[in-house]
Amino acid sequence: QVQVVESGGGLVQAGGSLRLSCAASGSGFSINTMGWYRQAPGNERELVASITGGGKINYADSVKGRFTISRDNAKNTVYLQMSNLKPEDTAVYYCKAVVYRGTWYNYWGQGTQVTVSS
Repeated sequence: QVQVVESGGGLVQAGGSLRLSCAASGSGFSINTMGWYRQAPGNERELVASITGGGKINYADSVKGRFTISRDNAKNTVYLQMSNLKPEDTAVYYCKAVVYRGTWYNYWGQGTQVTVSS
């Protein structure tokens, strides 16, 4: 079994910064892509940023230039540095790990709330 756990959410004023962390743990697996998604009330879950094991990065247009995703493969951990936060960034942020355990699986964390006040 693989567990994915996020941390680092909270309340911040507009223009502020937060750093999210996500760690995958377990045994007998290898991770390909790790990514951050978010879901605001009434909206669908959307991709924020993703990074492959080889370091290829993809960002949503809405966060380009403000968010930075990075990864520590040795720790099976991915980070999301969020700067110049806006009220519209308010959402529950979820981490997803694409894992190979004989076949491919998607594992999701429980989510962490990010609230940006104006």
